[in-house]
Amino acid sequence: MEADALTMSAAETLGAVGDVLAALWAAGLWAWANLWWLVIIAAALAAGWQMLQQRLAAKALAERTCVELVPSGQFSPGDEEIWRHGMQLIRAAGSGPWWTPRRARTLRVRLRADGSRPLAYRIEAPASARALLSRSPFGPRVTVSRAALVADKKRTHVVRTVLALRGKPGSKLREVPLEPDPLQPLVDAVAGIRADLGDLAEVCVDLSPAPRWQLALRRQQIVAQARAEARREAVREARWLGTQSTSSLPAAVGRLLDPAAWKGTGRSPIVMPPRPRQVNRDRVLGKLAESAGLMRVQILVRCASDTEGRAEQLLALLNASMDVYAGVSRIGAQGVSIGPWRIGPDWWPWRPRFDARWATGLMRPAVGGWARIDELAGLLKPPTAAARVPVIEAQMPTYEPGKDLLPQGWYQGPDGRERLLATHEDDTLFEVQSGKAGWGKTMRAQVQAVASAHNGRGLAFVDPHGDSFTEVAPYLAHDEIMDRIHLFDLTIRDTDAMLACWNLLDMTGGQRPHEVTAAVVDAIAAALGWGDVTAPRALTILTKAIEALIAVNTSAVNTTASTGARTGARVGARAGARAGAGERQATLFQIRPLLTEPSFRQLVLRALDDEARRWWATSFPDIPKDALLTVLNPLDRLAASPVIRAFLGCPLSGYDIRRAMDERHVVWICPPGTGPTGRLLVSLMVRDFLRAGLSRRDLPARDRSSFRFYLDELISLDGAASTVLAEITEQLRKFGCRLHGMTQLLHRLSGSTRTALLQNASCLSTTAGSADAIAQITGEWGGKVTIADAAELERWWHYASFTVAGKRIGPLLVRGPALTEVFRRLARPRRTGALLHAAHANTGARPLNELTTQALAQTETVRAFLTTLPTAAAAIAGGTDDTQEQYA
Repeated sequence: MEADALTMSAAETLGAVGDVLAALWAAGLWAWANLWWLVIIAAALAAGWQMLQQRLAAKALAERTCVELVPSGQFSPGDEEIWRHGMQLIRAAGSGPWWTPRRARTLRVRLRADGSRPLAYRIEAPASARALLSRSPFGPRVTVSRAALVADKKRTHVVRTVLALRGKPGSKLREVPLEPDPLQPLVDAVAGIRADLGDLAEVCVDLSPAPRWQLALRRQQIVAQARAEARREAVREARWLGTQSTSSLPAAVGRLLDPAAWKGTGRSPIVMPPRPRQVNRDRVLGKLAESAGLMRVQILVRCASDTEGRAEQLLALLNASMDVYAGVSRIGAQGVSIGPWRIGPDWWPWRPRFDARWATGLMRPAVGGWARIDELAGLLKPPTAAARVPVIEAQMPTYEPGKDLLPQGWYQGPDGRERLLATHEDDTLFEVQSGKAGWGKTMRAQVQAVASAHNGRGLAFVDPHGDSFTEVAPYLAHDEIMDRIHLFDLTIRDTDAMLACWNLLDMTGGQRPHEVTAAVVDAIAAALGWGDVTAPRALTILTKAIEALIAVNTSAVNTTASTGARTGARVGARAGARAGAGERQATLFQIRPLLTEPSFRQLVLRALDDEARRWWATSFPDIPKDALLTVLNPLDRLAASPVIRAFLGCPLSGYDIRRAMDERHVVWICPPGTGPTGRLLVSLMVRDFLRAGLSRRDLPARDRSSFRFYLDELISLDGAASTVLAEITEQLRKFGCRLHGMTQLLHRLSGSTRTALLQNASCLSTTAGSADAIAQITGEWGGKVTIADAAELERWWHYASFTVAGKRIGPLLVRGPALTEVFRRLARPRRTGALLHAAHANTGARPLNELTTQALAQTETVRAFLTTLPTAAAAIAGGTDDTQEQYA
């Protein structure tokens, strides 16, 4: 029974198999009979699927987001940061909707140079990756901001190429260190781009996650190829051994030397065929052995220009820049060269396909287009601090006369073209120049001053040497500047030389008495080192004396103004008031008779109010006589110089720095020297700069025209002015005042001045010099320029950093400009005499001997005016006769 059952089961199975085979045969016959219809249906389905994939890909690629990465000057990522960023890019590339086709799951890194910046770094990814890309692993040293997708204008000449990874399967590109920056060859390649010629260069690195099935298939192919090669190698080796054992020369020689072979008893050697070598899978697969960090890559390059030949030149430079990755594998351009032609993406039918990939980011990588993050680390980050990024026209303009620019220095770009860099007038606030004497600091400042004067700006150039005005005069001898030029040269020696005057106590300009008092007292106290602790009594005496003399001058101004208005003089009442009052005003040198001559003091007290008279009546008599010498000695030193006595001792001022600020005068000041007396005079001037600047608060901000102070030999000026220079940089920016300081040894400045200048400087520069002097500047550049770099500079060369549009540029190596090469066309050497005459006429200058005579007689002039004032109460005004004799 069991045998029968088994027989029936076998028969049924055979019957079922036969039925299946019959059905398959019938299906095959039907398919053969309807083959054309099946082909048509399959083609239609394939076309429909392809069309669906294209539409889905187009939809996915149309919904893209773009971010721009802007590195700081200190950006220096490590390998781990770049790896994390690369993994983030791979994840962002595959973050599209579930229905996105594989070829549309891409991310594009776009490196672009169009003349607006050296090299822009953008990332374009699916819109769903916006939140992921907004958080950069590079930290705060890279700013991530949203950006619009690029929309270029059409250019006349365009060239294209596709860069592919070439080499053995699994082999890696050369391992490029992060310092110097791997992007440096690319940065250098696009350094010569000129926006005015329509130049454009773009490199798009498209990344896509590595599909698992493609990776597995590729691995199988590589391993199979390696094993086949091993077998072929074994076969070749076996053939070689067989040949060697029978007919090779070594084998024949061996038989001749073998005695057994002579007797015919030798046996033929047995040759064992070699076994194929074992294939090491990880070694064969190379970079494809691990999936982490692996991605598909396609690199598209496009260059364009409106000038013939430049696009091709840019493309050649970009292709050459990829040689930095050449190792076992390399990055090379696709195409075939035939004579002078290269057949590639620029030719039909490849061009439409390239343009489609370029416009959409569609991924169609070449065979072998696999790479790891560490291979392309240089392309997966913005330029770092190790990159030498050139300065282009859009970042820092080229100087042209009359364009409201300040020339800074000659800069040579990587393309060899030299241009004169410039900063905008409104951007350049404060500048510090340091370095060796005679290495071009003063010349550079003179060039800037001439440029600012021709820009219609006001300035004051303080030159203790007195030579600079002679050097700049030929370039300032223009009609529009002659009306604004003012010269105060205190280095004169001839008694017939022309000199203008400055009365620190002049009240004809409508100044506030307490402001003038504070400015004069602070200036003298700063120069002499007086303080509330070190010299409180001298400060009090000086303050009260100046208050009294300013009251006298105020009375003189008011009295003369009233008289002029009543009499209806032929000159205008205001002009007549100023002229008349100016001749009767007291100066600093009337402090001595005020303190030492009771009769003069009695007359002065007539101009004071009751409270001021009370101090002179009650407190002044108790002051010992030797305390007065502390105040009188520095004034006597000033009076000992005929030039300073004439400059400060005449009543009517031709020097008015506040008026110079408001009317944009070009003022040249040459102090008499750098000794104690000269430092005291400079202290008065610099303090007056601060007073005049602060007084501009009564002007609306829009009416505060900029005014520049150029201070040469800053050490001597700082020694005189103490903290005033620091206060100018800290307080006068909003009042339109700018400061340019030049010094040989920055570390010799006072700590407060040095700190304030470095903190607020828009421009820093240094020439060659000692290590201590250079270190103060190079320390501000974060190691980008070493002390040794600056110490080896040749004459006229500077390292300098600048601020343009709120961004710091540099440090750069520049050659200092010279007046002759920048303003050759503006030189008017035959009109320097007219310029000097205008400079004296604008300041009301007179011969030195005439001013000296007036200064010596000014005390009697003031005495004569005071006798016309009403007499005050005797008990308050003069004190007792004993008191008067005590101070006689």
